[in-house]
Amino acid sequence: MSIQTPVDESPPPAQPAWRDPTLSPVERARALVALMTVEEKVAQLYGVWVGADGSGAGVAPRQDEMTRDMPPWSEVIRHGLGQLTRPFGTAPVDPVRGARSLAAAQAEIVAANRFGIPAQVHEECLTGFAAWRATVFPTPLAWGASFDPDLVAEMSGHIGRSMRAAGVHQGLAPVLDVTRDYRWGRTEETIGEDPYLVGTVGSAYVRGLEDAGIVATLKHFAGYSASRGGRNHAPVPMGPRELSDVILPPFEMALRIGGARSVMNSYAEIDGVPVAADAGLLTRLLRDEWGFTGIVVSDYFSVRFLERTHFVAADGAAAAGLALRAGIDVELPTVDTFGAPLVDALRRGDVDGALVDRALVRVLAQKAELGLLDEGWRPAPPDALDLDDEAGRDIALRLARQSVVLLRNDGVLPLAPGRRVALVGPVADDPLGFLGCYAFPTHVGVNHPDVEIGLDLPTLRESLAPDVFEPGCTVAGDDTSGIAAAVAAARDSDVCVLAVGDRAGMFGRGTSGEGCDAVDLTLPGVQRDLVRAVLATGTPTVLVVLSGRPYALGDEVAGAAAVVQAFFPGQRGGQAIAEVLTGAVDPSGRLPVSIPRDAGGVPTTYLSPPLGRRSDVSSVDPTPAFPFGHGLGYTTFEWTDASSDGIWTTDGEVTAAVTVRNTGRRAGTEVVQLYLHDPVAQTTRPVVRLVGYARVPLAPGARARVVFTVPADATSFTGVDGHRLVEPGDVELRFGRSSGDVAATLPLRLVGPERPVGHHRRLAVPVRIEAAEDVS
Repeated sequence: MSIQTPVDESPPPAQPAWRDPTLSPVERARALVALMTVEEKVAQLYGVWVGADGSGAGVAPRQDEMTRDMPPWSEVIRHGLGQLTRPFGTAPVDPVRGARSLAAAQAEIVAANRFGIPAQVHEECLTGFAAWRATVFPTPLAWGASFDPDLVAEMSGHIGRSMRAAGVHQGLAPVLDVTRDYRWGRTEETIGEDPYLVGTVGSAYVRGLEDAGIVATLKHFAGYSASRGGRNHAPVPMGPRELSDVILPPFEMALRIGGARSVMNSYAEIDGVPVAADAGLLTRLLRDEWGFTGIVVSDYFSVRFLERTHFVAADGAAAAGLALRAGIDVELPTVDTFGAPLVDALRRGDVDGALVDRALVRVLAQKAELGLLDEGWRPAPPDALDLDDEAGRDIALRLARQSVVLLRNDGVLPLAPGRRVALVGPVADDPLGFLGCYAFPTHVGVNHPDVEIGLDLPTLRESLAPDVFEPGCTVAGDDTSGIAAAVAAARDSDVCVLAVGDRAGMFGRGTSGEGCDAVDLTLPGVQRDLVRAVLATGTPTVLVVLSGRPYALGDEVAGAAAVVQAFFPGQRGGQAIAEVLTGAVDPSGRLPVSIPRDAGGVPTTYLSPPLGRRSDVSSVDPTPAFPFGHGLGYTTFEWTDASSDGIWTTDGEVTAAVTVRNTGRRAGTEVVQLYLHDPVAQTTRPVVRLVGYARVPLAPGARARVVFTVPADATSFTGVDGHRLVEPGDVELRFGRSSGDVAATLPLRLVGPERPVGHHRRLAVPVRIEAAEDVS
């Protein structure tokens, strides 16, 4: 059916219903929709990216194709505007000047359209507000390594308050993709390889952002991280059980527990259907089954990609129609298919006008929630705006400290005072070496080399103050001429700290990050040669891997006296790593991904059924060098008195508890992990999977009782008929120091009938810590 333009285009009544705050947001939105012309409706369904680089040198491939024909600003805003894209995250701009410029743009938008509706403003915020001079926090993979949702929520709350102060309404974070193939360049943006860890930490991030008044946007719904070969945008050969049991749970948790109000589609195609055109995912699952009422925004250019890269649409109008039918409400980042092509298609009757009204009600209802439809709304730019304040830097440092993972230690750590220390490696003195690809300095700042970074980014060299430093090589180059000097520095020292890893970038401009996929998990460039040469000196060597993905650490690093892993720990990462190396901080990070032994043999994660592990039917051994959940400290812990109580029914819960005691001489933090083992099930199951965890800080000699209340829903999985169920039978709850180090096993039996469960099942496993002084 075609969409008709209302005859009356006169100014709206003085006291219209859509301005009435006593009505619900949806009621206000519907009242406004009834008054709008075709052009006014469509204008609310796209963003505009002012200042986007149309030269082809921007952040994304084909960006120039999709931004080169932008109409003049006055024409763009004549009928209103749905969203403003990244006013702070497109080029370096002083925060106060940026806020004032944004307020002026909003005033122009309000004045230009009949209804005086401002734009909803969004920004990237994965590792902090992506703006010049804003604090850069650790990457999501580092959040996962912290196993600390509360600290992540504290971080996102701080980020959200900074964004609100600047006039921003929506943040494009968090990424809830579960890592399936470490070669994927965006592994650094994921929280880890386990859906429960991703879901709990991701929900905490959402809660902090939403509590600060910022609309959190879940990325990337769904399947993006499971591409064939770990290649960006590549097809996803995924079955329905992997989708349901691994990929979707974090999104369910972030919607139900975190309260996210926006979802962004994945670029992926699953079994031949691009998500941007998949009504099964974006409408029937997300809205009809899960009850989501917020807005679905397109990932940048993904609607046009239905024509240009997926080839399921003949032109822009057809792509717009597919996306609207699937359930996408807003096209980002800038006006394209949802502009003139959609208006023309509506007038021809090629796209049903009801689809536009459906999306429009959602968009305007959210604007009503944000106060953007209220009478008298005016932008109010701040007089001062410090985006890198002391509170933010403190959170960044605490999270960085908790994310550093000690993988191996023969006693060389902490570094003893008075020893001659050589620092070697290409990332040791790089101020950008601690930042992920969505941090402003690496995402935008690198395109403006004449502008200062705007942040204090102490390197590992500055923080550790070694006796001698040699880079040895570059991160990605093939020049080995500096290795000899690095070897000499190591040979002449008592201990060597060897720092290797990644440099984040975009679309081939880095070794990690969006579009920076890897063919295998060998350290980039000639870094492996550097590692081998330094280890051959015989000097006790601490290998520090500072990266966006796990790299293979097999036999070639067996000679390292200690191994430390850090996943882009943010602007205070250099200080955090130095504090761990010197013993000022006890390491407490745990691996959110396994560290593979061999560079090939991927993809594999710890969520493998028995035949996915070492067996006598294959010559390939996928056993990792260090398993998911692994991490050491500088003290020791004893685990005792594991127990459970009660009968575990298929519709009930059981309590599982263990006592942990610090048996060492210094304070430390143990991370108690609870895993489920299901020995016999109607479909193949992972040998173990995480169902609960807790950080337990303890003074020397102190002990604590860690108690988990595990609902039977935590055992649920997708059965042979394609529906989620709780199956009766024998199971085990295993307390583990990691997925590969079991401290205690509790054999249990689920009794009762097989029980179907759905979206409203219990998603989280509550845990409490009952501390007590040691009496021995």
